[in-house]
Formats: sequence, C-alpha cells, structure tokens
Amino acid sequence: MAQPNSTAAASGGATARNGSVKLKYVKLGYHYLMSHFLTLCLIPLISFTLIRIFEMDYEDFVNLYLNLKHNRATVSLLSGALVFGATVAFMTRPRPVYLVDYACYRPPDRLRVEFHKFMEHSRLTGDFDESSLDFQRKILERSGLGEETYLPEALHRLPPQPSMAAARAEAEQVVFGALDSLFRATGVAPKQIGVLVVNCSLFNPTPSLSAMIVNRYKLRGNVRSFNLGGMGCSAGLIAVDLAKDMLQLHRNTYAVVVSTENITQNWYYGNKKSMLIPNCLFRMGGAAVLLSNRSSDRRRSKYKILHAVRTHKGADDTAFKCVYQEQDNDNDGDVKGRNIKIGVSLSKDLMAIAGEALKSNITTLGPLVLPVSEQLLFFVTLVARRIWNPKIKPYIPDFKLAFHHFCIHAGGRAVIDELERSLRLEAIHVEASRMTLHRFGNTSSSSIWYELAYMEAKGRVRKGQRVWQIAFGSGFKCNSAVWEALRDVGPSPDSPWLHCIDRYPVHLAH
Repeated sequence: MAQPNSTAAASGGATARNGSVKLKYVKLGYHYLMSHFLTLCLIPLISFTLIRIFEMDYEDFVNLYLNLKHNRATVSLLSGALVFGATVAFMTRPRPVYLVDYACYRPPDRLRVEFHKFMEHSRLTGDFDESSLDFQRKILERSGLGEETYLPEALHRLPPQPSMAAARAEAEQVVFGALDSLFRATGVAPKQIGVLVVNCSLFNPTPSLSAMIVNRYKLRGNVRSFNLGGMGCSAGLIAVDLAKDMLQLHRNTYAVVVSTENITQNWYYGNKKSMLIPNCLFRMGGAAVLLSNRSSDRRRSKYKILHAVRTHKGADDTAFKCVYQEQDNDNDGDVKGRNIKIGVSLSKDLMAIAGEALKSNITTLGPLVLPVSEQLLFFVTLVARRIWNPKIKPYIPDFKLAFHHFCIHAGGRAVIDELERSLRLEAIHVEASRMTLHRFGNTSSSSIWYELAYMEAKGRVRKGQRVWQIAFGSGFKCNSAVWEALRDVGPSPDSPWLHCIDRYPVHLAH
C-alpha cells in the first residue's frame, strides 16, 4: 500500500488519532481472549491444587485416603471426568507453529534503478506528458526510496517489453531465488513440504504460481497448495495465517509461504496521477518462509507464532475502492481494444481508511498482548467517553510494553510516519521500515520480511522478545502477526542486508 500524498496522510492521521474506538472492535478483542478462557482458568486452578498438595502432611493424606475409600462412586465419577477433560484438552490444544527460517531475494546489481535513470527512462518511453513526469519526480523525491532499488529486466529496456513471458521470467527469478536460499539454509528437502501457500496480488497466470513451484521443485503429489491473488500488500500475513491453520490439521508437517509481487505487466503507461504513484514506489522483491509444527524443530527454529489477527473493511464501499485496479478511461486504446492502459488507482481517502482499519486491528489484538494495566486504562477511558464526556481524548495503549520490535509494512513514507505517530513509537521502532523502504522500496507483501532481516542483521533480536508484523492491503485490510524469538537471532548467510548493513541507518531528509 502506498501513500497518495502528504495532505491525505495528515488528514488520515487526525482521523486515526482523534476518532473514537467503536465498542464492537473491543468486543472482537475480548472474543479472542475468551477463546483462551479455559486455558487461563485451568492454569491457576492447577497451580492452587499443587500448592495445597505440597502443604499437606502425612495425617492429611491418611484422612484423604479414608474419605475417598468410602466414596468410591464419587471417586469414579471425578476420575472419569478428569480423564475425559484431559483427553479433550490434549486433542483440541493448538499445536505450536515454528518459523524455522526465511529468505528474502536480492536482485542482481544490474537491475538497480537510480532516480535519474528512472526519470530519463520514463521520458524516453514517450508515454508520459510533462505534467506526469514532473509529478513522478516529486513523488520520488518525497517517497523515502533510495538509489539502489530494483526493477525487472523488461522495464529496463527501451521500449519496455511487458510480455507474459517476461512476467513469468520475473516471477521465476524472484520466487526460485528465495526458495533456493531457503532450502539451502534449512536443509529441508522439497519432498518434505506438505503445505504450500503463494501470494501474488496482480500476476495470476495459468498454471498458477504455486503449480510453477510444484513443477520446479518436484513437490509430492499430495501437497496442499494454495494460490492467493488480488489481496494486496497484506496478503503475506494472510498466507501465514492460512499456513498456520493448515498446520493445526496436519501433524509433523512443513509449510512454505512465498510472498511476492510482479511488476513487469503491471506498470502504468498513462497520465492519471492516482495511478502513477505505484510506479514510483513499488519495486522488485520476494520472500520465502518455512513453518513447522514438528516438536523436533523447536530447537533450531527462529520464532514461534503467538497470534494472527486479520481485519477486513471491505463491507464499506469507500474502503473497498480505495486501492482499485481499473482501466484508465482517458486511454481507451484503439478500436480493437489494444493498448488499453490499466493501473492501480489510490484514493485520497486511503490514509483515513488505513487509520480506521488500524484501530480495528489493534483493539482486537490489544487484549491478547497488552499488560492488564494498559487494558484497564483503555477500557475505563472508553467507558468514560461513552457515558460521561465524548470529548475526553481516547487512550492509545502503549504497545511498546507488549512488543520489542515492529515490522510496519514499508508502503511509503506517509504510512510509516502515521503509524509512528498513532502508536507513539520512537525512531528506533520504525527504523527497519524506513531503511527497508530506502534500500528495497515497497516490495508489497514481502516487505515485512526484509524488515525482520534488517533487525537480525543489526543483532537486535534476543530470545524471548516479541516481534509485531503489521501490514495494510487492498480490500481494505489490516493484518497482524505476533512472533516470539526462541533464541538470539543473527543474520542468515544469505541475508539481503549483509553487503550493506554497515551503511545503515542512513539519514533521510524530510
């Protein structure tokens, strides 16, 4: 997701900060909490019982034995209930899902696109008028992108050659590059993969991208494969959530999640301003993630997933159309339908809608992760606003008390700025997002993995710390995933940051 302009970002920020949080979203959060109610009740009950047992002396045990000896029916009933309850609890307990490792693709240096090269190339194509060229130059200067981002081979040519074959070549280059690194790093054989989830929003060929992976790596015939399309920049977390659910159903299984976006056939060659922004922000990239529910993998895994929370605002028409792929009506093509120009239009309401989606998501996630003190302050303020004075400022929980690291989707500078303000974060918390945007651009659903790789390359992730990944996407959606580090995590040998981490963070002029 990208930002339309700074004005929209500011207005969206005001909406996100000052708008009241609806009670229904709080109920959603407590619904998640109540789904774990049985576990929360059993833990103190078992603890209390054990404490009482340790406090008993020999005479207490003798009296207990005599009482039970004369109440065999009661003992049988309680024993049966205990065995039944233990069996149900064992059979229905969620299986831990581990993130064994992941890999982010770094394109070759020959595909880098500096600003002057981008602008000169845009001018030489002859598709953009002077107003559009000036607009693109201003967006680039304010975008937060650096001079080392990447575009696919077909867009480096003059004239550009956005063919189906070139789009397939880009997909194979990114996806196979990430998967090769993942299999090399983990030592897992492709035949061991039981679940495959691929997400790419704008490029969905036949056969699918998931079938392309099955064919290349000769995955087994009973692999559960899924191909998610049209779900935007937040689809990576949707794919993780789907893989997690599949790992609850199938024992001793590996799942691979591949997140990418394809640019070759989705470059916009018209002059509609709202459709030109993605040209300036989106860049080439992708990630592959290996998940496991095998207990033997815990010791070598990097993270364990704790929560996945998904929020969908698509029922609202404005939210549904704020990121919308459509034909440019000013360029209808010739009489045979050729040269029709299609692009992704970004609405001026985008940041305001993102703010509402964020509120929905964090009020659902809050009861699962925030300390009780923060939850009480939030709830008391909410009640006070509804009953006594609506002008009371809403209390924004301090999520820094729940998370050590933040991976905010690098959709654009305005997105990162807004979440930094709304969540009251410090510069260090959004550093990974800003540097990922600067070095790799908006790589869509894979950006959160480049950000996690940045923090690992900096040596900041320690055992027991929690990481919050949050992403926005068309539809409109806001999705979150919470991970716990199972060990101190350093950079992998194929980290996309190893060649340049010493140069970061860089100073970004405002």
